[in-house]
Amino acid sequence: MTDAQETAADSSLRTTGGAPPDDGGSSENGAPIPLLEPREGIPPVIADEDSLAEVVAAFAAGSGPVAVDAERASGYRYGQRAYLVQLRREGAGTALIDPVACPDLSALGEALSGVEWVLHAATQDLPCLCEIGMVPTRLFDTELAGRLAGFPRVGLGAMVEGVLGFVLEKGHSAVDWSTRPLPEPWLRYAALDVELLVDLRDALEKELDRQGKLEWAKQEFDAIASAPPPEPRKDPWRRTSGMHKVRRRRQLAVVRELWQTRDRIAQRRDVSPGKVLSDAAIVEAALSLPGTVHALAALNGFGHRMGRRQLEQWQAAVDRAKALPDAALPQPGQPVTGPPPPRAWADKDPAAAARLSAARAGVSALAEELNMPQENLIAPDTVRRVCWEPPKVVDAESVAAALTGYGARAWQVEQVTPVLVAALSAKGVQSP
Repeated sequence: MTDAQETAADSSLRTTGGAPPDDGGSSENGAPIPLLEPREGIPPVIADEDSLAEVVAAFAAGSGPVAVDAERASGYRYGQRAYLVQLRREGAGTALIDPVACPDLSALGEALSGVEWVLHAATQDLPCLCEIGMVPTRLFDTELAGRLAGFPRVGLGAMVEGVLGFVLEKGHSAVDWSTRPLPEPWLRYAALDVELLVDLRDALEKELDRQGKLEWAKQEFDAIASAPPPEPRKDPWRRTSGMHKVRRRRQLAVVRELWQTRDRIAQRRDVSPGKVLSDAAIVEAALSLPGTVHALAALNGFGHRMGRRQLEQWQAAVDRAKALPDAALPQPGQPVTGPPPPRAWADKDPAAAARLSAARAGVSALAEELNMPQENLIAPDTVRRVCWEPPKVVDAESVAAALTGYGARAWQVEQVTPVLVAALSAKGVQSP
């Protein structure tokens, strides 16, 4: 039994899905217990304003943290909107809300303002929750807590099993949640996702406290809760899978035109872009530069099941790219705003390459000592930037200021600054 499991077993579970309230969550022989049904059964899906108002009142009157989850239809629908929102709070039970029927949940968000929200992998769900008016002011991320505590597997199922001794059903995570009505097995799965989330939070809080990392976790959670919405990605078409094969500017223009055409169609039809045309087909067309619909139809991804009109719209996109003047063609690669790729450092700046090598070794050793992933100890991009352009005078104060300027939290600055000062000051790594 891990330390975290012992922590969980020391306190009675508030929500046990049928197990005795004071059971630590494992059977007599130590095997995990399957969690088959929500404790109060599957709640009805909230799909009208009157029922939503009752949920808002119930959750406002509840006590303690609130478990929150959202289900999207990635791979099926355009965008990342929420198609089901699940909540659970002491005194209020579990609620399943249909955000298609109730697209404005701002009243619920306001009712839970100031309450700690417990989410698993919060950054995945927060954008779609924000779209419907649900924005936490405080949160606890059980996935991130697991990373900081050194758990090797931090998926929700693995965490619930490893820490609480229960097995969650895994079968419906990738289904099309835009389906209506939602099948009962899917609703059961969704309700169980928040059934033990607060219990998991409590056990992880104690484990982080035992390891001396609780304050670090709180700083991370505060950073997530206060982060501004991400900036729209520049030139998203450049993220087409297989782009490394496309080198000529005219070919890049074909990728851009096909990607933008596909995106417009996908948005209009509200389907995943990959269901309209695959990335592989876009790259194939860019490399081949077909001159006719017949030539296009012979390429992989534009097969016999594609109708004449569809083929004509894709060929028109290729033709538009081929007709562009040279000045309008995209440049290869994206504008570099930070350091060059590390593989180029040895040629461009050997001293910077040596600094980076020493810094990486130091960060790796510290992360192993602290029992957490390197990327959670400090962002790799932050290390690269400090090593590429170190402070003119390398000391604890200047390095700490540089780390803070790149968004490192106070605990990260405290832990990593000595490592980077040593790496930047080592013999043979200083700039000439």
